[in-house]
Amino acid sequence: MIPLYDNVPRVHPPLVVLGIIGLNALVFLSTISLAPQALMDLHFEWGLVPARLMHPVWASHVGYTGTGLPQLVSYMFLHGGWLHVIMNMWMLWIFADNIEDVTGHRRFVFFYLVCGLIAVLMHMAFNADSTIPIIGASGAVAGVMGAYFVLYPQGRVATLILFFVMDVPATVFLGIWFVVQVVSGLLESSAAVAGIAWWAHVGGFLSGMALIRFFVQKDRCYYCYNPEKKHYDRNE
Repeated sequence: MIPLYDNVPRVHPPLVVLGIIGLNALVFLSTISLAPQALMDLHFEWGLVPARLMHPVWASHVGYTGTGLPQLVSYMFLHGGWLHVIMNMWMLWIFADNIEDVTGHRRFVFFYLVCGLIAVLMHMAFNADSTIPIIGASGAVAGVMGAYFVLYPQGRVATLILFFVMDVPATVFLGIWFVVQVVSGLLESSAAVAGIAWWAHVGGFLSGMALIRFFVQKDRCYYCYNPEKKHYDRNE
């Protein structure tokens, strides 16, 4: 399933979302000319290697320097290929404009980074000894999707399924996506799903669901779903 667009209007321009997309694009474009070994070195240095944080003695022995803490943020801005960065930024563009709409620009920056941090901590909880770097914005983007699931459950997402475009309820689209991440995480030892940080996606989504209420500015929740009135607020 590939989402094309959603039907929830936005009121304010998504300046931070555009900035994050631009920064990710800039970082990715600056790496595409690197030789394979140089690119791998970059990912190991600025991606998040769980064992680097969990086993500092080992990390020092193999040549890592520093605490590895900056990588808790820098990993979110590295991607492994065109499809990786395009899909992450596309999902961000579809769902994040409405979240920035209700949080405001500054709060959205903090919300995005916190979701990305919790996502990678979730990954580390299941992969504490891993020496493979995790890179990509998908954990933070999953946080945005979790927030959308809470605020706009009655929204609809135009979705490309095979060769057909279908209007899918947001709860169905995001619910299926989340279940796939959980199931894939449980099966991650198989070759079919290996190599993707499934638990980071799960952690990001759950953190977005749990935290968004603390970031919403009530007077900006123009199209948020009101569970008491059973409809969207439209304070236009």
